[in-house]
Amino acid sequence: MAAVGVSSLLFSKSLPSSHYRRGNAPRVLMGPVSLPKHSGRGLVEDFERRNGAYTVDTTTLLERYSVSSPKTQHCSRHDTKSSDPQVIAKLYAVMEAVADRVEMHKNIGEQRDNWNHLLLTSINAMTLTAATMAGLAATNAAMAPLVALKLSSTVLYVAATGLSVMMNKIQPSQLAEEQRNAARLFKHLHSQIQTTMSLGTHDINDVNEAIEKVLAIDKAYPLPLLGAMLEKFPSKVEPARWWPQQKRKQRPGGNIEGNNGWNRKLEEEMSQVLGVLEKKDFAEYIRLGNKALKLNKVLAISGPLLTLLGALGSSFVGSTPSPWPVMMGVIAGAMATIVNSMEHGGQVGMVFEMYRSNAGFFKLIEESIMSNTDEREVERRENGEILEMKVALQLGRSLSELKNLAASSREATEEFASKLF
Repeated sequence: MAAVGVSSLLFSKSLPSSHYRRGNAPRVLMGPVSLPKHSGRGLVEDFERRNGAYTVDTTTLLERYSVSSPKTQHCSRHDTKSSDPQVIAKLYAVMEAVADRVEMHKNIGEQRDNWNHLLLTSINAMTLTAATMAGLAATNAAMAPLVALKLSSTVLYVAATGLSVMMNKIQPSQLAEEQRNAARLFKHLHSQIQTTMSLGTHDINDVNEAIEKVLAIDKAYPLPLLGAMLEKFPSKVEPARWWPQQKRKQRPGGNIEGNNGWNRKLEEEMSQVLGVLEKKDFAEYIRLGNKALKLNKVLAISGPLLTLLGALGSSFVGSTPSPWPVMMGVIAGAMATIVNSMEHGGQVGMVFEMYRSNAGFFKLIEESIMSNTDEREVERRENGEILEMKVALQLGRSLSELKNLAASSREATEEFASKLF
């Protein structure tokens, strides 16, 4: 019946319209009609192919190119680099460890940021309460209330001094910034490993390199406080270092035109950018880091010292007719509150860590450029055009702006290499 219906429809479409106006009805051909046999899947695929919506069967591709399939096990020697099951398994293991570290550093960073807010609020509350009690003790002539107010004020000042010393020692705002940096760097490393696997050119060297990067970040931003915490008041400001030590090699010689994207002009450009980074950006952030460190040292000493003076003054309130004890007890408490708010409310430790990390960022760019330009074999370098693009993006510049920076570096200019920081 389907064949008859289709044949009548085709026959009716072939008759002219004047045939129907004369009242002639279409005649149905009753002869045998054969239609091509298509399965339902074939019709759907044909329809999707005609409409541009044809999709590839991903299950078939996965079976064809799976690591465990027989085809990949018997691939050529050139392709075994990208299909070694052990290498892929190790890279996945490193990725899992990196993802776990991202979560750990994120959670601990939030915890230590809470420490900063809670400890600052507690210390300021105790300091202001102690100063208020010292002032009330001076206005009360009765012995019992006087002693109670004096003793309470002294105890609160001593407790505030102890908490302030501990807080200044660990610098919670700086600890939180360290964990934020570590989480960001581990996220970046995770994406790097994913890119390496998607390119399909991974081998055991990529696994070793990824492990070295993980350990370098662990060393740069440790999680524990006792025994492994970074020095918060170093004698000399050093840039943060979260990458493995790169081997230095001799400078190349001879003609390198057109080799792996490198030429003499590009080498000169990278050398000039390197000079600007060293003289301007890196030196500036080391200078700012020194200033932030000195300010933090002064504030860290002044806060506990003022609360200790407040405790000393409040203990002598009412003992002498002189107004100095009460003035010391009240004024020292007020000043201690201001100093603590400046140090921890302004997060001076976090600012110092930010400057230190920025200096490390520029140091990483410098070493990346030098490790390539000092490589004797040009083919072992990173592609010159790709490196140039990376450096430009890291400095917040376009390629033309990077070339202009290199050209202007020959003259005395105050321009910094980076436009991001």
